[in-house]
Amino acid sequence: MHATIFHNPACSNSRNALALLRERGIEPKIVDYLQTPPSVERLAGLVAAMGITPRELLRSKEPQYAELGLDDAKWTDAQLIAQMARHPVLMNRPIVETPHGTRLCRPGELVLDLLGPGQA
Repeated sequence: MHATIFHNPACSNSRNALALLRERGIEPKIVDYLQTPPSVERLAGLVAAMGITPRELLRSKEPQYAELGLDDAKWTDAQLIAQMARHPVLMNRPIVETPHGTRLCRPGELVLDLLGPGQA
């Protein structure tokens, strides 16, 4: 099965999701999103595919969140997506895409919901 993980190796949820995929014989395409941030268009597509708002993808505990004033309701969805594309540390992780869906896998075990019958 084809899978993509937007991964941060320093994140335990991200490492766990990756390990669960590999335990099931799935070697995903790994995108180190801090090194290779998704474009605004790609990020908007991921948000839409997950069925969440851009605000739900933000990491509010990051110092840049406060520095940029992202807790202010004035920010539009498009502006929030642009900020995450510009500052990928603001993105929550891991995001996993499979043919069965796209999901923010926090905790990492949520990746199992994206596997087909017999793989979870």
